Amino acid sequence: MFEQLGLIGCGLMGGSFALALKRAGLVKRVVGYSKSPSTTERARLMGVIDVEAPSALLAVSGADIVLIAVPVAATEATFKAIKHLVTPQMLVMDVGSTKREVIDAGRRALREQIGSFVPAHPIAGREVSGVEHADPDLYSGRQVILTPIERTLTNQLQKAVDVWTAIGCRVVKMSPESHDAAFAAVSHLPHLISFALMNAISGQPQGKDYLSLAGPGFRDFTRIAASDAKVWRDIMVSNREELLAQLKIFQRNLQALELMIDSGNSEALEGLIEQASLTRANWSMSKNQK
Repeated sequence: MFEQLGLIGCGLMGGSFALALKRAGLVKRVVGYSKSPSTTERARLMGVIDVEAPSALLAVSGADIVLIAVPVAATEATFKAIKHLVTPQMLVMDVGSTKREVIDAGRRALREQIGSFVPAHPIAGREVSGVEHADPDLYSGRQVILTPIERTLTNQLQKAVDVWTAIGCRVVKMSPESHDAAFAAVSHLPHLISFALMNAISGQPQGKDYLSLAGPGFRDFTRIAASDAKVWRDIMVSNREELLAQLKIFQRNLQALELMIDSGNSEALEGLIEQASLTRANWSMSKNQK
């Protein structure tokens, strides 16, 4: 059990983590800080945190576990704010969707204390944001990706594995580079496509009329377009190299379909569709992700 969780960012992700730890009996006290005082106050009134901290540094004071649940672009500033109180005994984690840039920020800011930081990416979330949506079951049955580096302390890595496992996650370890390449393909690019599609339709003179005719397939395909704009802006800029590489691959495949349609080559078009259909039919999410 941890004595105190220092929670920096009391929104959906951070709030859900705090509630999950509390329900599992893994922490005695949660001290929280958010940039918006009203968010921190709401988190306390909801029982997500026990004490409101006036700063990130004071949220970390006395903590033996710290979760940084802020937008990726704010991670380095957060590291700088807390660096003087980070110790080798403290477990520090994040929940960012990109890892290389976050780790680089940690190296610059934490320096000799970088070993306490275990980069984490829980594969969970919703299109809604805010502490009012915090849910202790958000992480249950989900994967969490840990991307330790050469200086990550063995004890802290094991603590991270144990705490995520205790709240119902399946832990996967991989390199930061492999993580960012994979999630550019299966998460960041799909979001980009969904954003582009919604803008493409809504930007047409008859866009509203077209959208009024859309059914369940369109709803399911574009669900992620309702995601938080600032969060996804930061993710895409942070992982731009891998995202642009995946975008080029996607564009080549889109152009191949376009060529088949333009030329009227129905047989080749059917082949490309069949290839995608079979791949999708044979794919399934991890059992722990359903």
